[in-house]
Amino acid sequence: MGPALLFCPADRPERFEKAAERADAVILDLEDAVAADAKVGARGALIDAHLDPERTVVRVNPADSDAFAADIATLSQTDFRTIMVAKAESAKKIRRIDPRFAVIALCETARGVAAAEKIAALDNVVGLMWGAEDLVASLGGTSSRKPKGGYRDIARYARARVLMAAGVHGKAAIDAVHLDIADTKGLRREAVDAAASGFTATACIHPGQVSVIREAYRPDAASLAWARRVLAAADGERGVFSFEGRMVDEPVLRHARTLLTRA
Repeated sequence: MGPALLFCPADRPERFEKAAERADAVILDLEDAVAADAKVGARGALIDAHLDPERTVVRVNPADSDAFAADIATLSQTDFRTIMVAKAESAKKIRRIDPRFAVIALCETARGVAAAEKIAALDNVVGLMWGAEDLVASLGGTSSRKPKGGYRDIARYARARVLMAAGVHGKAAIDAVHLDIADTKGLRREAVDAAASGFTATACIHPGQVSVIREAYRPDAASLAWARRVLAAADGERGVFSFEGRMVDEPVLRHARTLLTRA
């Protein structure tokens, strides 16, 4: 699965194939993107969908909601086996989910962020994602961003904590969506930071954001050339060594290997 994950409302089946074509994976959304009176129809659309299960994630409703059971029952009739659990807060509830499903836990509330480490440790969890707006709302706030752009400190803390929890347990980490579709500079800045920080992917809400994210995660030619040179030089070295004026040890070599995997 590549770095650009595109959300698509599950009640808009006419968009499914186009979304899947444009992005590295599509997240069919049964939660916030679908009104309560449209959820039944959205579930029917999932049953009729013809998408690659390996490149499809379904965001289901929170595990403690009535809608969750209906979501899982519907997905049991399909080949889709990767779910994103909205407002994940309880490791016990995530652990009890039908083992046929691989779980991406969306830690987007204060309770969810606080439980991120326990959730990431679960065997059925394959990844974590964080969300800024629901997090701030759960704290009684009104905005995740400062007036001139950039996340407020509480959102940055949540982002870092979810990334760290995922990394500790070797799980994928997905960065939050950038809601201002026209702000491609802001999206690019955040996606570049996400890639450099260790996120596996960034979610988005519009097809036009996909190329920006892909470009941000793709190393430039100079970085790839350096990675190849330093790894080649390491073959003849033991332990720490100097290369092109820089001290190189195992963490630096891991950085270089990561760059090559993203080429």
